[in-house]
Amino acid sequence: MSDSLNLPEAPRPVAAAAPRPSHVPGVSVRHSRAKGEPRFPDGPRADPAGSHFERRIRSFQPRRSRVTAGQADALQRLWPKWGLDIDGQRVIDLGELFGDGGPVVLEIGFGMGEATALMAAGDPGTNILAVDVHTPGQGNLLNLADQQGLSNVRVANGDAIILLREMLAPDSLDGLRVYFPDPWPKKRHHKRRLIQPEFLTLAASRLKPGAVVHCATDWEPYAEQMLEVLTAHPDFENTRADGGFAPRPPFRPLTRFEGQGLDKGHVVNDLLFRRVPHRDRQA
Repeated sequence: MSDSLNLPEAPRPVAAAAPRPSHVPGVSVRHSRAKGEPRFPDGPRADPAGSHFERRIRSFQPRRSRVTAGQADALQRLWPKWGLDIDGQRVIDLGELFGDGGPVVLEIGFGMGEATALMAAGDPGTNILAVDVHTPGQGNLLNLADQQGLSNVRVANGDAIILLREMLAPDSLDGLRVYFPDPWPKKRHHKRRLIQPEFLTLAASRLKPGAVVHCATDWEPYAEQMLEVLTAHPDFENTRADGGFAPRPPFRPLTRFEGQGLDKGHVVNDLLFRRVPHRDRQA
């Protein structure tokens, strides 16, 4: 941020500039910066993978919205410690990333992070690698983790496909959570939905045998497609003996957004599928 002043041609004494007011938590802030200057110099990058990888049909849309002062502060302070830019340039050592050898669950799309923080607090022995492209949500989750002393949360910025394909080792994940992904309701946009056979094949390569894929959606046509695609995939089996949807497990919090939908009569479906043992390793 530049603090330079546009002085008149004939210099004259000026009053000392008043000190800038300190940021007030919850108040949106605007950053006046030079063209090309990063929004948060010590925070997440705007496009961490750049042009290193092919452009494909994306399952997400970056959302631009204001960042509060508290979120901005968290991004500046905590990103170097708990943040990860998905640049696709290296394979991550998850034990080193979290500082322990605990199990790691990947969460794709965490919104504002409230549910993620609740799950992390409820199960401190499980590490959560949470991925999103929404800057206010990234800052909010970092802030929640800091306030609650949650050392088992890391926030990743960028494309989850690049993370899975380029930066995670085979059999490195103990679970995958995809809660309320964009349903892309228009038929011509169904190709953008995340839960597709190709995605599941990639995810399966990074999941340990026995790891659970947990999806939830309030869009019933998408729920039906998820059930169909997961059931047909050879690397997964339904944890439900009846082959259907599962009740919401206690560890997945009921979010405010979800509660509002339920009040309106929306139906939320959970799916829990287990990664089957590798076929080439079976006796």
